[in-house]
Amino acid sequence: MKLSKISELFDIKYGNSLELNRLKQVDNGISFVSRTAKNNGVSARVSKISGVEPTPANTITVALSGSVLETFLQPEPFYSGYHIYCLTPKIFLTEAENLFYCACIRANQYRYNYGRQANRTLSDLLIPSKDEIPNWVLKSNVHKYDSANKSFIKEKPPELTSSAWQWFKLEDLFEIKKGKRLTKADMKRGNIPFIGSIDSNNGYREYIGQKPIHDGNTITVNYNGSVAEAFYQPKPFWASDDVNVLYPKFTMNKFIALFIVSLIRLEKYRFNYGRKWHVERMNISTIKLPVTENEKPDYQFMEQYIKTLPFSKEI
Repeated sequence: MKLSKISELFDIKYGNSLELNRLKQVDNGISFVSRTAKNNGVSARVSKISGVEPTPANTITVALSGSVLETFLQPEPFYSGYHIYCLTPKIFLTEAENLFYCACIRANQYRYNYGRQANRTLSDLLIPSKDEIPNWVLKSNVHKYDSANKSFIKEKPPELTSSAWQWFKLEDLFEIKKGKRLTKADMKRGNIPFIGSIDSNNGYREYIGQKPIHDGNTITVNYNGSVAEAFYQPKPFWASDDVNVLYPKFTMNKFIALFIVSLIRLEKYRFNYGRKWHVERMNISTIKLPVTENEKPDYQFMEQYIKTLPFSKEI
C-alpha cells in the first residue's frame, strides 16, 4: 500500500487556542471543539466572539494532548481550545473520504500512550494515499442516518412520576434461566450471537456456529463480570454461563423491553465488590415499574414512553 505523510495531504495549523471559561456558553451558539473524545469533539456551544472568525466547516480537528489523536470532521464552523490541530485537505476530498482519513489518523492513537503528545509528530504520520482509499468508502452514503434521531411517534414524552410506581419481583415478571458454558476451543464459526458478560455491543462477544440455546425477544442480564449490564436480545442466541436470560411472562416487545432494561441497570450499585446476581438472588430482586389503575405493570405506558424518545425510530 502506498502511504503518504499527513502533511502531504493536508494543510495543518493550530486552531483558535481559546479558553472555554472565558467564553459565554449558549444553547444555540457556535461549536467549541476541545480535546474530548465525545460528541465529535464538541464540548460546548458559545457566543460569537468579536474579531475572531470561526474555523470553516468541513475541517478535520485532531487533539494533540488529552484524548490524543481523537479526530473528527466538523460539519459546521467552530472555535477550538488549546492543543487542537485543524487539517484542511490540499486536494478535493469528499465527506466520506475525509471521514476515512479521520479513522486512519485515529488508528495511530496507540503511539501516544503514557502522556506523549502529537504536536511535533502528527505531520509525519503515515496514512493511505488518495489512490489507496477503498472503493467501499467511495460508495458510502454518509447521510444514511441523518434522520436517526427522530422519535417513533411525534409526541412529547409522558412525564415520569416514579413516586407513584410500585415494586415487582423479577420472578413474577420473568422466568429466569442461566446461560451455558462454552469454551473458546469448542466454538465454531457461524452467525449465531454469543452473549458474554460484557458491558458493550449489546452483550455480543462474537458469532458462533453452534445452535442457539435461548429464544429472541428476551433480556440478558450479567450475573458475573459486568454485573447488572442488561440488554434486549431480538434474535435467538447462546448466552455464556455468566449471563442470566429473562423470559417474559407477559407480552413483551422491544420498546417495553428497553424500558425495563434501563431499570434493571439501575440495580448495578447493589453488586459491587464481587457480589454476584445469581438466579436465586435475581428471582427475589425487585424493580419499580409504572402501574395501571388496578396496580398492574403499565406496559402500554412503557412502550409509549420509549416511542417518544429521540432515536426511537431506528429501534
